[in-house]
Formats: sequence, C-alpha cells, structure tokens
Amino acid sequence: MSQDDLSQHTPLMRQFLTAKAAHPDVLLFFRMGDFYELFYDDARKAARLLDITLTQRGQSAGQPIPMAGVPHHAVENYLARLVRLGESVAICEQIGDPALAKGIVERKVVRIVTPGTVTDAALLEDRRDTLLLAMSAGARGDYGLAWVDLSSGRFLLSEVPNAEALAAELARLQPAETLVDENVAWPKLVSALPGLRKRPPWHFDADAAKRELNRFFGTRDLGGFGVEGLSLAVAAAGCLLGYVEETQKSALPHLSGMAVEAASETIALDAATRRNLELDTHPSGRTEHTLLGVLDETVTPMGARALRRWLNRPLRSRDVLRGRHQAIGALIDSRRYEPLRDQLRGVGDLERILARVALRSARPRDLSTLRDGLLAAPFIGALVHDREDQEAAIHGRTLQQKPVPLLQSLVKRIGDHAETAALLASAVIEQPPALQRDGGVIADGYDAELDELRRLSTHADQYLVELEEREKASSGISALKVGYNRVHGYYIEIGKAHSDKVPTHYTRRQTTKNAERYITEELKQFEDKVLSAKERSLMRERALYEALLDLLIEKLEPLKQAASAIAELDVLATLAERAEALDWSMPELTDAPGIAIKRGRHPVVEKVRDEPFEPNDLMLGNDRRMLVITGPNMGGKSTYMRQNALIVLLAHIGSYVPATRAVIGPIDRIFTRIGAGDDLSRGQSTFMVEMSETANILHNATEQSLVLMDEVGRGTSTYDGLSLARAAAVHLARHCRAYTLFATHYFELTELATEFPAIANVHLDAVEYGDQLVFMHAVKDGPANQSFGLQVAALAGLPKAVIADARRTLAELERGMHQQANAPTPNAEASPQLGLFAPSAPSAAERMLDEIDPDALSPREALEALYRLKSLG
Repeated sequence: MSQDDLSQHTPLMRQFLTAKAAHPDVLLFFRMGDFYELFYDDARKAARLLDITLTQRGQSAGQPIPMAGVPHHAVENYLARLVRLGESVAICEQIGDPALAKGIVERKVVRIVTPGTVTDAALLEDRRDTLLLAMSAGARGDYGLAWVDLSSGRFLLSEVPNAEALAAELARLQPAETLVDENVAWPKLVSALPGLRKRPPWHFDADAAKRELNRFFGTRDLGGFGVEGLSLAVAAAGCLLGYVEETQKSALPHLSGMAVEAASETIALDAATRRNLELDTHPSGRTEHTLLGVLDETVTPMGARALRRWLNRPLRSRDVLRGRHQAIGALIDSRRYEPLRDQLRGVGDLERILARVALRSARPRDLSTLRDGLLAAPFIGALVHDREDQEAAIHGRTLQQKPVPLLQSLVKRIGDHAETAALLASAVIEQPPALQRDGGVIADGYDAELDELRRLSTHADQYLVELEEREKASSGISALKVGYNRVHGYYIEIGKAHSDKVPTHYTRRQTTKNAERYITEELKQFEDKVLSAKERSLMRERALYEALLDLLIEKLEPLKQAASAIAELDVLATLAERAEALDWSMPELTDAPGIAIKRGRHPVVEKVRDEPFEPNDLMLGNDRRMLVITGPNMGGKSTYMRQNALIVLLAHIGSYVPATRAVIGPIDRIFTRIGAGDDLSRGQSTFMVEMSETANILHNATEQSLVLMDEVGRGTSTYDGLSLARAAAVHLARHCRAYTLFATHYFELTELATEFPAIANVHLDAVEYGDQLVFMHAVKDGPANQSFGLQVAALAGLPKAVIADARRTLAELERGMHQQANAPTPNAEASPQLGLFAPSAPSAAERMLDEIDPDALSPREALEALYRLKSLG
C-alpha cells in the first residue's frame, strides 16, 4: 500500500496496515487494551475459523472497518485452535506506556506463532514432539533435511538418497510445519504435508547457510557438528534457522548445537512398513491398538516423547542396545523401577519449561515446577545408585550386581543442581499465580527493596482504619468513611445530611447521589506514597523475574542434560515395568546371522483380545531364508508375520520382547507388503500400490533384511497374480536372500520348497468341528491341506444358499482340474513344474474365471457369475 493510500486512513489503521504489510500471509492479532483485534480480511477469516462475532466499527478511508477480537487473557485457547488448523498468527503488542504516549501507543510484532514453532504449553501436545522441518533438493534426486523441536531445543539433520527414503523420513518425523524451496518440483506426497510453507530459493543457499550457522553457534566452521559433505542438509538447516529467528524475534540459547542422524545407524522402515506395523497410529484412531499404546506407561511427558522417538527410530548399534537391555534388567532385578517411577511422577515437563526459560516466555508456575523437579533430582539419583541390599535379603538372595554403565551415565548427566533449586526455592513462592503481570510471584525475604515496597502497600489498610477513626473524632461525623476506587483514588466520604459539618481543610474530589467525597493533604500524600509503592513494587518484581531468567539461562546446558537424562530414565523404568507386567524377556543380539524366536506373541493382539494368545516359534537362518505360509483367511497368518517383525523391532529399541527367547542377528531393514487399498492422492489403484511396494522391497532388500509379504498378486487375475507371486518369491530367495515370511493363498507356491533348499513351508492350523470352523492359530511345519475359503465366507455371514451353490461349483471345478491333471500334456518338456502355469486347453469355465476381476464385482454380480459358472458345467 502506497503512502498516499495510507494517508487516507486513521492513525490507528495506518499502524495496523503497516504491520500487516510486513506479515501479509498470517493473521495479525493487534493488541488494543484488553483485546487482540483483527481487521478487514483477517477479521473475516478469524470469525469463520473461530466462530467469533464479526462487527463493523467506525470508518477509515471512508469505508467501514470489519473487525473481530478475542480477549487477551484467553488468547492461548484461540491460538491453539488456529494452530491446529494450520494457521500462523503474528502477535502485535503495545510496547509503549499508554499513559506516557503522545497520540496512539507504539505497537510492534513481538513473535509469530506457527504450527512448527509453538512453545506455549496450551498449544502443544504433551506426549508428542512438534517439529519444524526444512527440506532442500539435490540435482541427483537426493534430499537434505533439517528439523528442530523448538519446545525442547533439539536441532537435527539428515540426507536421503531418493523419494522413497524421503517418504520414510516424513512418515517418521510427521512434521507440524515444513519449509520447501518454491522453485523445486517436489514429489506429490510433499504437497499433502500439513503446514507447508514455500520459501524463496535463496533461503536454501548452502554457502549462506554455513555463514549463518557459524554466526549463530559462534563457530569458525561446522566440522564439530559432523556435517561434512552434507551440503543439502546444511542448506536446509540455514533456511530453518532463518525462519525460527524470523518468527521468534528473540535469542535462542537452548539451540546450542546440531546433530546428524545417519541412516546407517538405524533399522530402516519405509512409510508402508510403519503404517502396516501400526507402531503409533491405527486406522481406527485408537492409540491402544498400536504398539505405542501397549508400551506407553511413562509418567512424564518428556519420557512419553522420548519413547515415541525410540519406537520410530530403532537402532543398529549393538552396544547401545545391550546397554539399554542391561539397564532394564538391573531395574527389574532390584525392583528399583517401581520407586523410581513414583519419584518421577513429581517431575514436570522440564524439557519444555527450559525452552520457555530460554525464550523468556516461562511463566511463574513453570519456575515452580522446575524447582520441584530439581529438588527431586537427588532422590532420583539415589534410587538408581542404591543397590537395594535390604530388599534382596527379603527375597532370600544376595544380588551380586555390577555397576550398570548406562544408569551410571544417566545419573551423572542429571548432575547436582542444589544451588539452582535453592535459588528457585528462595525466589518463587510455593504456589505462584498463573501470570507474572499482577505480581505476587517473588517470595518475601528474597529482595529487601521489594519487601519494603510491599510493606508500604500491605500496611495501607491499617493506616486507613486509623485515619478514619481520627477524622470521625475530629469532625464529629460518625458516618464518615474512608474509601478507594481505581478512578478517583482515596477519598473521605460524607453524607449530604452532614455537609454543614465538613471541615474547612477538606477539598471536594467527587459528588455522588447521596454523598460528597473529599481529599485532605495528609490523605493525598499517603495516596502518592502507596500508589507509587504498588507501581514500583510491580516494576521491581518484573525486574527480579527477568534477572531470575537470566540466571537460569546461564545454567541452561546442564539443566537440559538433566531433563534429557530424566526422560531416558522414565523410558527405561517404563520398559522394565512393561517387561514384568507382560512377561517379556531380554532378547539376545548376536553377530551370527539368523532370527530364532521361541513362543513369540503379538504384543497388541495379546493385550486387546479376551481369550489367551497362542504363542508361536520362528526359525530363520542361512539355510532357512524364507517361510511360505499357508492357511485359512482369519487363521492368523498376518498376525504371525507382524508379531515377529514387532519382536525384532522391540529388540532394536532396547526393549524386552514378548517371547520366552529371542536370538536375533544383524538386521538392516524391515519391509512389509500387507493389506490393500487405493492411493487416490497419487492416482494409484489397489494393485498399483501393491506392486509399487513389492518393487521397493525387491530392489532394496538385502541378506540382513526382514521381509513380510502378505498375499502378493491378489489384485489381478488368477494366473497373473500367481505368476507375479511366484516370481517375487523366487527373486527374494535367489537374489535378495532376505529373511522372508511369505504368506499366500496360492497353494501352488508351496512347491517352491522342493526347488530351493532355503525355502520351507509352514501353515496356520484350523479344524472343522461339525459345521463350525475352529482356528487354532498354531504355526506348524508343512503346507496347509485346504484353504477353508467357503467356511470363512460362511462365518462372514454369506447366505446359506450362496455357500451351498459355491460348494457345488467348487466340486465341479475340482473334478475338472483332476481330469485335466490326468490327461496327457502336450509338449510336457516345455511345461513348468507347476501345472497351472501352462494348461493344455483352458475350459470355458477357466476362461470365464480368467476374465473375472473379483475386486470389481458387487455381491449381486458375484452371485450371477457363480450361476453362469455352474451352467458351464
């Protein structure tokens, strides 16, 4: 807007429009007294999103001003709603004193609240990280990523080689807001990300990023952060840092460094695998039906977030994992996890409190919570170090415990913060108010000047009582009263009936309906002293509060280390409690290849089902690389495969596992191809999704990968599907040599075990009991003897007439197959081992079956197809 256009507006609107021009893409909350007001298009949008009243008040430039507002004391509730909707808000505050301002008070945007940069407790999910992500793209189809959790101070980088790996990282991180180069043609999945912000390309300049990062961290180069050769990640980090500084408009002392998360450190999980294993999300939205729902009994919010990070980033380092297993074992053996968890319950969300301290937005109750947490730290350390000899004697045994390195390291990281705890205990009252602005936060005795100012204010009431008694006596007016209001200050009130008795030294201050109010020189002097003391008291308290934040910021790094260590202790104590409560055992991580699981269970299914879970074994190694799994639908094939993948994953986050024994060799990736569904966002059919996921597995699986393949080929015709399933299984066995669980309804694939020594058949058992089908859920060697498809259909509720007709059709088809199998086969030498691959002369029924797409048929069309098949017999 030009200066000429601005000049047509009122001074207040000129101030608003200038601030709005600097922040055109966000809502502007413009502080006016006790409200934040929005104007013009911002007001219309906010009224719609927040369901608040849209009004028009006054005019500017000859036009009415659309206006909507929210009270300042409830602003967090409205900000939370807007952030959840993906909106960003610029907070424009009054920064001048209205009493001293000449004209309108000065205002300035003091911060911008965006979905990825929120730090206020009311705007955050307690048990989930809120991440801001920036991504840069390379010329070879590779990508650089940098992300920050501003509410805890974690700043991390990584690079991925292609779009598939990018999709896996996005599924892991689930950013609240993402920054991308507006000139890059990003994969379609990026456009669907929440809070997507397009930035100019120069924000991703690698050289400029290095300069800015060195400036911010006070370093000469970035070598100490381990980012050599990661130019794309550094470019993303530069954009990220610039955005954070732009939105926060304050120092960021809690961002004290960067770290690289290398792909080689983790068990790789692609997006499909995360979805299929239901680690922390479930299609129903019910967290209790996920692995996280089973595990998360953490007692602190920061522990809950740490557990989620562990679960989504299983590690390959045997040393780290064995350290966690050893720590869990020590906590179980000594029963220390129970008192430790009780002590941790009194510790608040120290990570996020320290972030708010760093940003100078910490509230009084943040400081009292920090004080209580630091006071609890010595007891936490003592519980971890305590050898529990007395309790061991109660159990009739002596614990010959060796020091546990991980637990010792965590206690060291917690450290001794007695001085800081004592400072907070002396400075902040036991139960402070929610806000600092009205005072009453700093404890008596902490500052002599504040105590004196408070004494003047506190003793005002007694002085006024004494003054009232004196004035009554000297004037002879028994109805005389001394009072105070915020508009007129202190006064002496005398009813009009006694106006003739008013002393001459009284000066009239205010007239009311039935009385006159006066002031005296003594009362005026007292008023000046008391009101000055109250104002000076608030000013002094604000200064002390800011100085207290300064002292805490000086100690920020060791305090952050303590909070991180407490969060990790919470996770370890929780995993110990889960292992005891759910009867899990410590896995054995070996360097020898193979996976051997004895009596494994599915942790989620076992928890949610009422009847007992049937445990099953798994044995894979160099001479047994693939299991072809057959059996009826609903028999438990998918559960069996998933439970083994979850056991392997749990072992690699450092947890105990739901099995009596698990011996696991080196694993680099877990792949799953389970379930079916269209991907409308990418224009892919069910079968295309299935083939895309299968292609990813066949291209990337290695000898150290665990692969779960469930019903490959179901999305196309019988012969196409069978051919593809067989070819995929052969490729996995011959070329990838991955540890593979291959569930199929194509019984013909069981013959692969005769061709490949590393392939074995197993099946899920079921028995017919009268007209009932009973699933045994037990895994047994060898192929299944039948599929029980019609029995499962009957359980699903198909009409009995349909089932009976299907039985007749099945019998006729099986007779035809038997006759065909006994007939001479032309060119037998050219026929493959599996006869179905080259039938000598397809029958009319076979040709019709080949033309049918089961997924495209309605129930009525399927029934009609059955009748046509019967007529062909």
